[in-house]
Amino acid sequence: MKTPEDVTEKFTEFIAKKKFVEENYYPGIADEKMRPIFTNKINKVAADFKTVAESENPTDKQYQEKIGIGLSRFADVYLELDTEDRERVCTYIEELMDIVGLESSNGQLNKFMYGFDPNELTNKN
Repeated sequence: MKTPEDVTEKFTEFIAKKKFVEENYYPGIADEKMRPIFTNKINKVAADFKTVAESENPTDKQYQEKIGIGLSRFADVYLELDTEDRERVCTYIEELMDIVGLESSNGQLNKFMYGFDPNELTNKN
């Protein structure tokens, strides 16, 4: 997997932007006091992705491992996340995936969002 040349700049921009604010169809975070906590968790995923991107030979598997680690960081606050907030977490991770050209989270975003990976259902038939 080839890392885009401006990847460091894109990660810096991503980390700097204000997150969980009202935009598009997202109403903004349900509980304002959770914004810095959620933002910190997402920014850690970005930092993890940046570390992989700057490594000698980044792979899809390494990024997918970082997604898993990042999503697990939300376990302690999962009940604080309403549906819109969970969708926003997934959208941020998709933005990070786009920065590095990662095509798939390997079902992890669906599992985080819905509690299961729909691909696992179709593969059992």
